[in-house]
Amino acid sequence: MSSPADKATRAEHCVVACAEAWRHAGEVLAAPMGTVPTAGARLAKLTFAPDLLLTDGEALLIGDVPALGARAQVVEGWLPYRQHLALVATGRRHVMMGASQIDRHGNQNISCIGDWTRPARQLLGARGAPVNTLNNPTSYWVPKHSRRVFVEQVDMVCGVGYDRAAEAGPSATRFHHVPQVISNLGVFDFATPDRSMRLRSLHPGVTVGQVLAATGFALTVPDEVPYTREPTTEELRLVREVIDPEGVRDREVPA
Repeated sequence: MSSPADKATRAEHCVVACAEAWRHAGEVLAAPMGTVPTAGARLAKLTFAPDLLLTDGEALLIGDVPALGARAQVVEGWLPYRQHLALVATGRRHVMMGASQIDRHGNQNISCIGDWTRPARQLLGARGAPVNTLNNPTSYWVPKHSRRVFVEQVDMVCGVGYDRAAEAGPSATRFHHVPQVISNLGVFDFATPDRSMRLRSLHPGVTVGQVLAATGFALTVPDEVPYTREPTTEELRLVREVIDPEGVRDREVPA
């Protein structure tokens, strides 16, 4: 059992930070990509966001909150791909995607490294990133914060950032919203006059200097940077005993 004396790990701080992305979300579909975001969505569902919709990761809406890797016991509905896309197009989803590269205005790349006509590395491809960013809230999860990921300019724009959306005009900006970027070092947003990335909070044990050293562009840093909030005793219990009893989160974000 978790107790007030238990110290949260870095992975658990990241789970809480991801969960906070869905606070006040209401009845929308959470679409987390990655172990820690999935644990975060389930923690939000079990605590402060009970109306959040979850899926089994395939084609079912689930009514319970199973442990990571376990099969859901309560099925609320069928969510085939075409219906999932309808939720995207109407903005009733908040997706948390990964990013192979992300720049200071929130442009994201998951397609290739190098010139797209002759890339040095071929990645996933743009997938649904452009549609996601123009139609529903899109946050990002980066488990290993480095200059290779946080770059001055992405090699290819998949997820649309604030500068690209503004260039495209009202049709692109109308529903465009990148609430936050969460990494193993801290939480970031775009609450600046020019919509460039800002350090919102540091995970406990991380310094501003560490974040700046691992970021390949000029990051806005407020005079006072708070720490990411600590998980409550009940949240720690839920993460450790209900959501992720096997400790899979620590493989994505090692202690």
